Order: sequence, then C-alpha cells, then structure tokens
Amino acid sequence: MREGAISIVLAGDLVLDEPDAPYWLAGIAPALQAADLAVGHLEVPHSARGVELKGDVPAPAAPPENVGAIAGAGFHMLSLAGNHIADCGAEGIADTLALLEAAGLKGTGAGLTLSEARAPAIVERGGRTFGLLSYNCVGPELSWASESRAGCAYLRVETPDGSPIAPAADLRRVTDEAMATLRADIAALRQQADFVMVALHKGIVHTPARLAPYERAISHAAIDAGADVVIGHHAHIVRGIEFHRGKPIFHGLGNGCVVTSALSPAQDHPARREWAERRKVMFGFEPDPAYTLAPFHPEAVNAMLGRLTLHADGSVTVDIVPVDVVAPGRPVLAQGERKDAVARYIEQITVAAGLPPIKIAANGTVSA
Repeated sequence: MREGAISIVLAGDLVLDEPDAPYWLAGIAPALQAADLAVGHLEVPHSARGVELKGDVPAPAAPPENVGAIAGAGFHMLSLAGNHIADCGAEGIADTLALLEAAGLKGTGAGLTLSEARAPAIVERGGRTFGLLSYNCVGPELSWASESRAGCAYLRVETPDGSPIAPAADLRRVTDEAMATLRADIAALRQQADFVMVALHKGIVHTPARLAPYERAISHAAIDAGADVVIGHHAHIVRGIEFHRGKPIFHGLGNGCVVTSALSPAQDHPARREWAERRKVMFGFEPDPAYTLAPFHPEAVNAMLGRLTLHADGSVTVDIVPVDVVAPGRPVLAQGERKDAVARYIEQITVAAGLPPIKIAANGTVSA
C-alpha cells in the first residue's frame, strides 16, 4: 500500500445470535484488522430486554456481549438501518446504541427519534474524515423512526398497488420525498466529511443475481448527490458490482457473518418457524442441510468483503476479498480454487443482473 493510503473494508449483514461470537468472526477478522477502517451492517438489536415488534417476522435479539466481539474482530463503524433493528422496540435500540458506544463503535441509521437515526457516523483516519449514512429501503414501516418513535432511518420505495412496504413486497419506485431526503443528508455530510459512504438495506432476498427495479436508481442518485461509495445488503446473498461516475456500488455484500437459529424449522417461535419454511417456497430454494446456522440459498456460500484503498492523490482502488462460507455457517477468507470461484461468480451475477461487465483480477482488484 502506498504511503498515505487508507484502506477500508466493507462487510454485509452481521447476525450473531450464537454463543462464542469471536469464533464465528475469526475467519474474516484478519481482513478487518488489516484495514484502517472496517464497516459492517448490524442486522439485529443486541439486548436482554424489549417488547417484540408486531407486524413482521421478528428476529430474536442477539446477546449483548457479542457487540464487544464485533469490535474485537476489527470493526469500527456499523450501519443499523434495516428491517430487524427495531424488533425489540425502543429498549432494544437504546441498549444496542449504548453497547456500541461502550465498545468504541460508531453507529448510524437507528435512534430513539428520526433525527437521531439520520445523524451520520463520522471518524477520522490519516488526517481525513470519513462519514457513513444508513437507510432501510425495505420496511416494515413499523420499524421506521419518527420524531416520537424509535426506529431506523428509511427511504420509502413504492409498491405498484400501494400495498404495505415490507421486505418481501414488490418494491418498484423510490418516492420523490425519499430522493430529496437522500440528497439533503449527503449534501450535509459532504460539509463534514472528505469521504462519504451510503449504506442501503435493499434488494430481493434469497434470490441470485436479480436486482429490483429501484435499486440502480437509488444507488445512482446517492453517487450523483456526492457519495463516494454505495454499500448494499439485506438479500443474504451477494449481488453484482457497478461503477457510476467512476464510483463503486456494491449492490449486495451478502452475509458478513450470519449464524442464527432463528431460521430453523425446529424452534418454538411460530412466526419464525413458519417463515423458515415459507421463504423456501416463495424464492424457490432448498438450503444445504449442513448449514444449520445459515440456511440460505446454496449460492450464498459465495461471499465477499469489499475493499477500497484511498490513495494520497485522491484516487480509489476497488477490490473484493473473496469469502467462503463453510458449514454450519462460518465465513472464512477463501483460498485456492474457492477464491477464484467466488471472483468468477461475482463477475457472472453482475452480468446476469443486467449490469455492465466487470473484471476481477487475481489480486481482487475490480475494474469496469
């Protein structure tokens, strides 16, 4: 790495419901710890209390002590705006925010009010300032913050028939109000940060390659408004990579580290048990039975971290770090044939999604 360069590593969803979180994270920790700045997405609240949110399939809270393990693995910043962060209500969000602060982690995208949720996270590295914004694009609407309700920051995406905004809904068009919010928040952050990152919880879950109609539009709008990178997650399977105005868009980083029993059919929560079966019919897949803690689409074993290198002259190199998810759901840095296979997979799904082709070199560098 050149003198004065700053490296940023980007990870997707983090769901750490299981004990011994350091073990589950250890397979990707070397890449995180080698970076000057590591950013992930915290999918669920970490709390021992709270009232279960009604209206969607709620995820269980993760153990509070696992926040410290996330920091110990090398993360510095976390986006929080997603469809499960409010699943334990205001208490779950308050506890999560307190735990992040205690662990020295910067979070954005959730708060006790909408103003708090929209406030960016900002850190300094090497004399430069880095800012992160986080938005939920997929609902459920009950998880969205207001000035009188805890929740997450959001950007409304309309359904064609006006049905409720929910993670499995047919989401089509970003509203004008949402676009205005996105532009205003990015413009405000550009006054405070040299490098602006926008995290979007978006996309179609459990489905290879495919992008929903709104995804490119909202990602391009973020770049047009001044973002330097768009970070996508939510689908629990990786998506393609795109460059817009020379800036990278990771349409879906997939699972950063997801180990949970909440998707097991053999559990005592009726709504989660029913969803574990229904999603397989809805999205046409059958998980590998060996992946008891990550029962996702079989292609989700192809995972990645994004990596950016900001050079002293302001130029940015874009890379991926191929990740292999091994049974029962532990991510590890891919080696040998699996490393090459993951890179080829990402090239293929980029084209399959209708995006311009990309090339991933042997060292992970991504080019248009």
